[in-house]
Amino acid sequence: MADSAMLHQLATAAPELAMATPMTWQMGATLAIIGAAIVLFAMERVPLEITAMGAVAALMLLFALWPLTDARGENLLSPQALLAGFANPVLFTIFALVVIGQGLYQTGAVAHPARAIVRLGRSRPRIAFAITLAIAGALSAVLNNTPVVVIFIPVVSAAAATLGHALGRVLMPLSFITILGGMTTLIGSSSNLIVAALVLAAGLPPIGFFDFLMPGAVMALVGGIYAIALLPRLIRPRRPSAAHERRGHGRQFIAEITLTPGHPWIGARAEAGLFPALAGMTVRMVRRRGRTILRPFDDLTLEEGDVVGIAATRKVLAEALVSREAIMPLLPGTASGRLKGGDEAQEASDEPEPRPGATHMTMAEAMVAPASRLLGHNVHQVDRMSAGALHVVAIQRRGRMARTPLAHIRLEPGDVLLLLGSEEALAALGRQSDLVLLEGSAEELPVAHHQRSAILIFALTIAVAASGLVPIVVAAVTGALAMILAGCLNVRQAARAVDLRIYFLIGAAFALAAALETTGGAKLLAGAAVSLVEGKGPVALLSMLFLLTALLTNLLSNQATAALMTPITISAAQAIGADPVPFLYGLIFALNCSFATPIAYQTNLLVLGPGNYRFGDFLLGGLPLIVLLWLTYTALAPIWFAL
Repeated sequence: MADSAMLHQLATAAPELAMATPMTWQMGATLAIIGAAIVLFAMERVPLEITAMGAVAALMLLFALWPLTDARGENLLSPQALLAGFANPVLFTIFALVVIGQGLYQTGAVAHPARAIVRLGRSRPRIAFAITLAIAGALSAVLNNTPVVVIFIPVVSAAAATLGHALGRVLMPLSFITILGGMTTLIGSSSNLIVAALVLAAGLPPIGFFDFLMPGAVMALVGGIYAIALLPRLIRPRRPSAAHERRGHGRQFIAEITLTPGHPWIGARAEAGLFPALAGMTVRMVRRRGRTILRPFDDLTLEEGDVVGIAATRKVLAEALVSREAIMPLLPGTASGRLKGGDEAQEASDEPEPRPGATHMTMAEAMVAPASRLLGHNVHQVDRMSAGALHVVAIQRRGRMARTPLAHIRLEPGDVLLLLGSEEALAALGRQSDLVLLEGSAEELPVAHHQRSAILIFALTIAVAASGLVPIVVAAVTGALAMILAGCLNVRQAARAVDLRIYFLIGAAFALAAALETTGGAKLLAGAAVSLVEGKGPVALLSMLFLLTALLTNLLSNQATAALMTPITISAAQAIGADPVPFLYGLIFALNCSFATPIAYQTNLLVLGPGNYRFGDFLLGGLPLIVLLWLTYTALAPIWFAL
């Protein structure tokens, strides 16, 4: 937050700020560069990173050749000033929170809340997501909405994947809902606090914690209905990558599970030939004491020692491997024996065990090559060839596969094996010709036994940040480091969680905002807007200030827009003899209209990568919401405040 001297200076300079600022050629060049960047962002014909760095390079070249100097002759927009955004604490806060969120996902800590949403979502998916988003919005009223989004991204993503919903249809509404929740209380957004501080510096009555709760709740409700009911229909989900498609729900693999003592399936009973307890899996056969039982399984109850042959998707098998119920235990040193049973148990016992401490396991798909040495052998030959570093979880065959034990299936060209092992072992697999590792199929599995550590680290990070004991950037970076040190994720996983597009976007956004403010372009736009409604009454002025602020907050940071527009708003209201309160509340609501660009707010940047969004998606989904909130407040203010 700005210090009291700066706040007082801005407040006392309000009449001058409200006046039109003369256009200079440097200001015009800056506006042209910003306009070109926005157009290129929206067209998406040039990679986003190239556009961002091109805009920064253009500004550095402009002000290096024709510097904008102060009274001491120093360049106000030097390369150091324009590049300062790339080291801004906001940048490291976002990246650290993303790493913390990845740690929650990597340990499977979000599985239980996701399953709760899934249970409700199977019968009432719209109600399930509406409740989830409503909770996120309510939390954003009293917490910083950036960590709120970090909490809910993995939960909503896991539930959406299970229900078959595209992430692009749910993550942008999540971001927008949390922003809307921030406009209901004084601490809902940092821009709200800046406005309150500037109001005090101007000698006006202070703004209380819940002073604008009711009109803010009406605005949030209107925006929330749009975000839940209409926004998902406007967004066109991107086609998933080939790797994502390979991890889809439709393709079935064949696997076997041995019911060891204490296995959760012991006692499961068939009903109408199916086993309801085996969610997502189809039982193909049961081997019991050397006898094979085929469908239909009338009145069959599973017993200890049974070997159950199943058909399931890769996703279901991955969940079984990391489940707390130990359906297919993923334990260093025991994975080999637990995935086999019956006739091949003795054969498996002679194989090398996985390396101790290999807690981060990777699942991948590999196809048997036409001239492979594995042809005619069973799946356990893969274990021998890799010295126990790789294990076959399941197999997929294009043709119909007989109901025979895995140990009796002879590999054929084109068979796809679902493998489990370390990242190093899979990399070594790619250097030989017997198995062809399918590109993009490798996926690291959650480390379930670190769930409590991940939850504890996350809770402490949020609590410390919310308490104000240390700045949020300190809490976030420390929490991210703790996630890595505790083994919740490794350095490679943390690095992969960081999207470089966000880095370039944030750095470029700060450079563009600095140039727009320093050249006076922002003041020029504000003065021109105020002059357009001169003499047309308080409602017209309030409406114009709301729209101008909403547009500026998508180009500048909302903190910078708050510092600029608060004194202008106070001055404009006092100039026509109106009560500044409805104008200031409208300013607060408009400052939270950060919907039209991904660089407008941190939560938009957080969902940009996971949702596979483009710049134009935010324009398409965010501009209608800005217009809706603008029209809502224009209609609400005269009634609520009797203007």
